[in-house]
Amino acid sequence: MTIQENVTGLQHLGIPAVNMEESIRWYTKVLGFEKIEDKEIPGRCHAAFLKKGNLVLEIYQENEEAVREVAARSHGHIDHVALNVTDVKAAFEEMKKTGCTMLDTEIQSLPFFENGVAWFTVLGPSGEKVEFNQFL
Repeated sequence: MTIQENVTGLQHLGIPAVNMEESIRWYTKVLGFEKIEDKEIPGRCHAAFLKKGNLVLEIYQENEEAVREVAARSHGHIDHVALNVTDVKAAFEEMKKTGCTMLDTEIQSLPFFENGVAWFTVLGPSGEKVEFNQFL
């Protein structure tokens, strides 16, 4: 399977939050998104996935230093684009062969959603982070 066949579309956009509760409230109450996942991973992050139609946003906070960095920006910031893949292991091996900058040396996982997710991230041509993500 080629990477072109493996990528099936946009999975989510990752947006770092200054205030999780305020961000969740704004997207759900003002824009009508539905919260489909909200999880605190002790020592790592707090992430909420919000959905409207076929658009999914990952609103997250990592630590106090990251919150200060986000708050210091003069404008908003989308941290990464996550592409849905059907086989994260095959995608990982194929992307390593392209010579692109791999930001992860191995496939990552977190217990989001029913069975968890697995992903890895690369740098795109303009320095953007592109995540290849599979629901497990």
